[in-house]
Amino acid sequence: MRFAFTYPIITHPCHPELVSPQAVSTVARAAEAAGFDAMGFTDHPAPTQRWLDAGGHDSLDPFVAMGFAAAHTETIRFIPNVVVLPYRNPFVVAKSGATLDLLSGGRFTLAVGVGYLKGEFAALGVDFEERAALVEESLDVIRAIWTGDDVSFEGRHFRARGITAHPRPVSSPHPPIWIGGNTGKARQRVATRGQGWAPFPASPGLASTARTAEMNSVEALTAGIDDLKRRCDEAGRDWAAIDICFSNLVGGRPGYDGFDPGAYLDGLGRLAEAGVTWVQVTVPGDSLSHTVEALGQFGESVISTL
Repeated sequence: MRFAFTYPIITHPCHPELVSPQAVSTVARAAEAAGFDAMGFTDHPAPTQRWLDAGGHDSLDPFVAMGFAAAHTETIRFIPNVVVLPYRNPFVVAKSGATLDLLSGGRFTLAVGVGYLKGEFAALGVDFEERAALVEESLDVIRAIWTGDDVSFEGRHFRARGITAHPRPVSSPHPPIWIGGNTGKARQRVATRGQGWAPFPASPGLASTARTAEMNSVEALTAGIDDLKRRCDEAGRDWAAIDICFSNLVGGRPGYDGFDPGAYLDGLGRLAEAGVTWVQVTVPGDSLSHTVEALGQFGESVISTL
């Protein structure tokens, strides 16, 4: 089992201590020292004030922030949570990802999602109704440009002739691609185009807001994994080679009252039995010291015991 966390800018306005170069480097180094395997950043380049007022959060640009953190670390991997792929031209995403993978020494995983905020799509000039088709076409472009030269592509949204983009990523054959989302369509993208599935816990209310499927129990996750296995079999893929990332729903959250390492470890056992290979850990974002403390606590009480 491997552990990841998302940099805890979780409110609007976010805590000012967490949006400084010193904070990003401090948190990245603390996570690495605690034994975390990966960290990431969210992707909201143009959120609406309405969404922020309703419980949304501020954000840093994920590629810039991951690159900065990579320069201050040696082993931790960088997995955004998640890049909203329709927001960007795939050739630009491929170049950003290849650069990050190269300069980090192969420590990059591209985790993507379709997005759900209509106002953000509108601000960026992207057709909301085309977001699923944009993701699939973009994934084909990114994989092609990461692995080939003189690439031509003819799609509904992107057309290119004879493109060669060097330097390539150092990861072979390319950085892993994870697909976020709880739906069958997301799992189909994993089966045909991805190396990992990254669903997230979603109550009925959150699922409706995020335009995804409900998933609020290990049983629901297991049903999704069974569906993914079937889709991989149909696509001729080895499902055992697919990473699955989810959150632990028991034991509480490190850094918060009531965190129970024993119960958390029991929950990890259930997730492992279901087929989960990565766990997304929630850490507090109310101060820099609390974030660092929680990372250390989790390292000592959970990671070091495994």
